[in-house]
Amino acid sequence: MSAAEGPAPTLHGGAAARSPVRGLELGTLWLLGLAGAFVFIEPSPYEAVALLALCLFAATGLRLTPSILVLAVLLIAFNLGGSLSLLPFLGEQRAVQFVAVSWYLAVTAVFLAMVVRDDTLARLEALKGGYIVAALVASSAGILGYFDVAGLGDLFSFNERASGTFKDPNVLGPFAVLPLVWLAQDMLAGRGAASPRALAFGVILFGGVFLSFSRGAWAHAAGSIGLLVLLTFLTAPSPRLRRRIVLASVAGAALLVAGLIVALSFESIRAMFELRASLVQDYDGGVTGRFGNQLRSISELLERPNGFGPVRFRFHFPEDPHNVFVNAFASYGWLGGVSYLALVAATLVIGWRLVFRRSAWQGHAIAVWATLFVEILQGLQIDTDHWRHWWLMLGLIWGLSSIATGSGDAARSLYRPIEAGR
Repeated sequence: MSAAEGPAPTLHGGAAARSPVRGLELGTLWLLGLAGAFVFIEPSPYEAVALLALCLFAATGLRLTPSILVLAVLLIAFNLGGSLSLLPFLGEQRAVQFVAVSWYLAVTAVFLAMVVRDDTLARLEALKGGYIVAALVASSAGILGYFDVAGLGDLFSFNERASGTFKDPNVLGPFAVLPLVWLAQDMLAGRGAASPRALAFGVILFGGVFLSFSRGAWAHAAGSIGLLVLLTFLTAPSPRLRRRIVLASVAGAALLVAGLIVALSFESIRAMFELRASLVQDYDGGVTGRFGNQLRSISELLERPNGFGPVRFRFHFPEDPHNVFVNAFASYGWLGGVSYLALVAATLVIGWRLVFRRSAWQGHAIAVWATLFVEILQGLQIDTDHWRHWWLMLGLIWGLSSIATGSGDAARSLYRPIEAGR
């Protein structure tokens, strides 16, 4: 698995930049980013748009490199384990659908890894644009639902928590983190008019994350933005830029504190915050709590090569495992569990290498990796194996890692607005 493979792709697509086909490709990627917000049902609209994009790009050309082939092999092994675990439960529709969605999401990760190898910056920006709009829609719906504006509470909230266009508040929050990180990066990089817009959009996304009252999402957002700041500081090419990053970070922290003070001035929000801010809830602790069930399941899973079967953990314990690593063995068996651990280990290696490699897309790599790395850790307290945006980020990291290093001048593109004094 090399750090860089093959010739570097063109930054702007060359003659293809003026092609109607290129416009269709970028528009489809933007729509794919947008579709990730609508997960009321499975299969979701994201699956339909991903299939459309796969057909389009297969017709216009995709390249499978050696390192992306490694990703594909690991994902095949992971899902083959799930398929073997499914065999005794073929008559259960929910289990069959679970495995089918797992295979499909794996395909989307490999597809996105191949897609970003060419016309890289434009394709990344298209995905980013659609994804930010998706997060704004989902967060806005969550805010409206939380305050029951126009009677939307039943539709866009769940158990007095904002869920937006998702079935679960614990998914709304993490989904909005990558757009929050992108917007924070725009402000750190001083991209002119983008900064005020990024601030306004960030307020909406912060509202969605906060009102989801997901402890995991709160930690995810704080950790990802913190890691973004650190990586941006470490890779900044001059002391002047590092000073700006420090000042912008302090200003951002002050705005965050002010926003929290305003939010907690509402009695209903403060009461829910006090309830959810506890590190361990009543249902977490104890032998039969969430963490106790996870520990008790390990001895049973060590005796079951095929695990419990897809989504059957709840038939052995009171609820789902809420730990993607436990769930990998429970729903995908030993083959799937070991493959998932290997996938995560390989991703950690290529991700940390990627963010310190100078390239025109280094800024994108930093934003995506800062989010994905923390979300990998978040998997210790929630099942992330069917989060569409997790597989999107995984594919982007593997795809970017397979591209040869860009030019030195292009590598400074993230910082040019600052260097120009804007």
